[in-house]
Amino acid sequence: PNILFIMPGSPEAQRQPVYPPQTLVLADAEAIASQVPTVKEVAPSLNANELVSYRNKNASSSLTGATPEYLTVRNFDVAKGRFLTDLDLQRQKNIVALGSELAEQLFGNENPIGKRVRIKNVTLEVIGVMASKGTNLGSNQDMSAFIPITTMANRIVGRSSPYGIQVTFISVSVKDEDSMQAAQFQIENLLRLRHKITGEDDFTVRNQKDLLQILGGITAALTLLLAATAAVSLVVGGIGIMNIMLVSVTERTREIGLRKAIGASQKDILVQFIIESVILSIVGGLIGTGIGVSGVLILGVLTPLETGIPVTAIAIACGVSGAIGLFFGVVPAKQAAQLDPIVALRSI
Repeated sequence: PNILFIMPGSPEAQRQPVYPPQTLVLADAEAIASQVPTVKEVAPSLNANELVSYRNKNASSSLTGATPEYLTVRNFDVAKGRFLTDLDLQRQKNIVALGSELAEQLFGNENPIGKRVRIKNVTLEVIGVMASKGTNLGSNQDMSAFIPITTMANRIVGRSSPYGIQVTFISVSVKDEDSMQAAQFQIENLLRLRHKITGEDDFTVRNQKDLLQILGGITAALTLLLAATAAVSLVVGGIGIMNIMLVSVTERTREIGLRKAIGASQKDILVQFIIESVILSIVGGLIGTGIGVSGVLILGVLTPLETGIPVTAIAIACGVSGAIGLFFGVVPAKQAAQLDPIVALRSI
């Protein structure tokens, strides 16, 4: 879909660790919808993380104050009941549409339509359950809850200002892909005029391509950091294995001498110590893999994130562990293989 995302704060503020000030209001979204001809639909939203309660059950949810247009702009579907309407917003109704997983956690096999849940001491009637949406940018959308943006601002999070209801994002659906650049230009000019801006913008407009590039850059940086950390860990682990095997060679001088005395070749000794090094490394890799798998399973239980354990990753981890053992086991194995049997037997 041809979507533009408008966020509060300047592009520079978006890069700062402190969240930018709330400079966008509901009236901005209404102005964009009515005054920008290239725009198809506009969906402002107000977001917060809140606890949703039903009887003795509680679940952490990504709460979204939304408008009816949010359903189509953000490509959601309703599985049961209905979504929000303009009348719901006008009357500031205490109603909520639940994500599929959130509804299941709170109600199980019970039909949630018409039941009442509580959010921050506000009672809300469940009017709908959304179809499963999956994860987006690490956030489980099936744990979302949607209420009228007017109800959200005035009764849940208190985000009204002298300029109107403050919003977290404005999602804009553009009529066609060719109009994306024109729509972004028109929206920026309109908001500058409305906000009386003469200097730096107090908002940021991004298209999906921009967001994907930013996400790609973050992913690449994290991948590089993880790769560097893994490389250092592998080298340190390999050196540790080499030191252990060198100590083992020193302590097993008599054994090596006896084996050579009864006919073992240098190759036999070399292969023996390399195999021991590889086994030691693989065992360490399996222990680390077990800890990692346990961490992923615990994360999946404690958070709404969708987690998975690919078998290929486990296989690669074991393979790399074996390769490290092979590489760092060569020096101790050579030292053991080249040991003079006469010198070794003298230590008996």
